Amino acid sequence: MEDNKPKNDGQQINIELDEKVAEGTYANLAIINHSISEFIVDFISVMPGVPKAKVKSRVILTPQHAKRLTKALAENVKKFEQAHGEIKDYDQPHIPMNFGPTGEA
Repeated sequence: MEDNKPKNDGQQINIELDEKVAEGTYANLAIINHSISEFIVDFISVMPGVPKAKVKSRVILTPQHAKRLTKALAENVKKFEQAHGEIKDYDQPHIPMNFGPTGEA
């Protein structure tokens, strides 16, 4: 049976995390767009009753990395739910998205 896990070939990657990035950025909304060559994920913090919100962080991924991220998130949600119980998915109010002019001529 073939193992679908990436091959490491004994190489290690030294990943650094500076203090500013380690603080993280809170987001309660993600908007995902894509083209033929990339997925763009904008993370946004929306506050109740405030009609304006800013993108706090943008992550650009190749389609292959987007698929790997999807799989990794699904596996981690499954592990979380096994340890802590089902994550409830509450209905959220509709948030109208207004990104400025629509480009009409």
